[in-house]
Amino acid sequence: MPIEITRLFDFPYHQLETYNLDKALTTKSNNKWESISTQEYVDKANQLSRGLLNLGVKPNDKIAVISTNNRTEWNICDIGVLQTGAQNVPIYPTICKEDYEYVLNHSEATYCFVSDVDVLEKLNKIKGNTKLKAVFTFDDIAGEKSWKEVLELGKDKSNQKEVEQRKDAVKTTDLATIIYTSGTTGKPKGVMLSHENIVSNVLASEGRVPLENGKDIGLSFLPICHIFERMILYLYQYCGVSIYFAESIEKLSENAQEIKPNVMTAVPRLYEKIYDKIILKGETLSGIKKALFFWAVNLGLKYEPNGANGWWYEKQLSLARKLIFSKWQAALGGKLKIMVSGSAALQPRLTRIFAAANMPIMEGYGLTETSPVISVNDKRNKGFKPGTVGKVINNVEVKIAETGEILVKGPNVMMGYFKDEAKSAEVLKDGYFYTGDKGEFDEEGFLKITGRTKEMFKTSGGKYVVPPLLEGELKQSLFIEQVMVVGEGEKMPAAIIQPNFDFIKDWIDKKDLKIGKTNEEIINSELVINRIQKEVDKCNTHFGKWEQIKRFELTPDVWSLDAGHLTPTMKMKRKIIKEIYQDLYDKIYRN
Repeated sequence: MPIEITRLFDFPYHQLETYNLDKALTTKSNNKWESISTQEYVDKANQLSRGLLNLGVKPNDKIAVISTNNRTEWNICDIGVLQTGAQNVPIYPTICKEDYEYVLNHSEATYCFVSDVDVLEKLNKIKGNTKLKAVFTFDDIAGEKSWKEVLELGKDKSNQKEVEQRKDAVKTTDLATIIYTSGTTGKPKGVMLSHENIVSNVLASEGRVPLENGKDIGLSFLPICHIFERMILYLYQYCGVSIYFAESIEKLSENAQEIKPNVMTAVPRLYEKIYDKIILKGETLSGIKKALFFWAVNLGLKYEPNGANGWWYEKQLSLARKLIFSKWQAALGGKLKIMVSGSAALQPRLTRIFAAANMPIMEGYGLTETSPVISVNDKRNKGFKPGTVGKVINNVEVKIAETGEILVKGPNVMMGYFKDEAKSAEVLKDGYFYTGDKGEFDEEGFLKITGRTKEMFKTSGGKYVVPPLLEGELKQSLFIEQVMVVGEGEKMPAAIIQPNFDFIKDWIDKKDLKIGKTNEEIINSELVINRIQKEVDKCNTHFGKWEQIKRFELTPDVWSLDAGHLTPTMKMKRKIIKEIYQDLYDKIYRN
């Protein structure tokens, strides 16, 4: 009798019964890929559960997990914790120690699993201010408690009956996890997701991802503490996909060539970086090779699905795929059938070019509060449309409020914010979750995101400006890596821009320009400023006069997570960026 999946820990048991993979989870350690089977996965999760019971873990206790990279141990911990009726509280490894302290105290976590010495050092600085009874490490670190000690505690199977009783007591509507949103302003909010929230989302999303169940390989590298990647990993488990964990974003291409994945997920920023690297490589070519490369790129940028461009375009595309795009595929292993994108808006040019290259990116839309998927594109059955986030998945209802805000109802909508009834009441009304995003449906039922209500602002002239729309247009330029549109309460919109330094250095060489190549020299060069002005002017032609960027300033440093510009999901921290570049802001508006 097939296992009915109602709780998150049912997924590995379903996989065991249906596919029983030899390589369920695989992590690279000491330059060697090390796999565990589905049976070992289930056995170790039960062992961990028994160990946690012996430590005195009770139902509804909170267990924190902080890992620099995705790895096998994380998944064993996740299932092992959930089976005891306790909740898994994943924490972004890159947040500051003060946020570690806040999340651990707010969630009342009693135990914490950490991956490595870097995380441990940060945690040790604030551990004394928390209620943690012990910290266990995945890596072997001298003088520290290893997670293997918990497994050792669970070696004796005499309390497995109690584990089974705990599992039986967990209802689908029970709280499974608290995910603290990285937030672009203020303290993180603890999103409470039940087993039903995430399970329903996995089962509804499965119909949109063309996987060969029991045979495909997935490459995982987005932070598993983010609900997008975590839901995808449960989906892989449900479909019998062998999961390989990439060593790092830097080694993504190398790992892909080693394992030849069929599917992977990423956020738009990473697809932008992959594309930029490919274009930079094309710029180094010469003669007929270069001409062919950019012929293929220009062809790809005109791509429309379902043969809409006609037979002659399809004939040319077939040739471009053979001569040029096959090399793009080879750089990511050569067997990618599909890539999925979420967390932020994907530029339509990337959707088109990768689909043309036979590596389609299916853009979706969702939030942590919706577990996360609300809608997603599907390359089958005419369910794919560049510039949209696809059609709404089964079991989820979306309506557009009179204000244009997207409202969502369904079993995937969160239970609320942990210990914050007031904020919960602000976004959960009449059975709907108010997303804060604006959108519209086209005549074919595809959802399009048109802006974010919280990111809109009014100029001093009373005109509304939607920064993400301008930013998305500007970021299509190869000269611009990051951009933030500003101007709330000011007389005009303006932009703070981080140039694409790698591309500009290559452009300087190619044009043989007499410009220094340090970041400072680049941002102060009149030639560079004038070239970026051309990109801004081009962007402005798509917008009304009141929305157009009247001035911009360039930043000398690269915006990063470590420097505080970006959240762990690569979204801009608008308030922080404005504070960092207050001098540039003042130069725009006060000079």
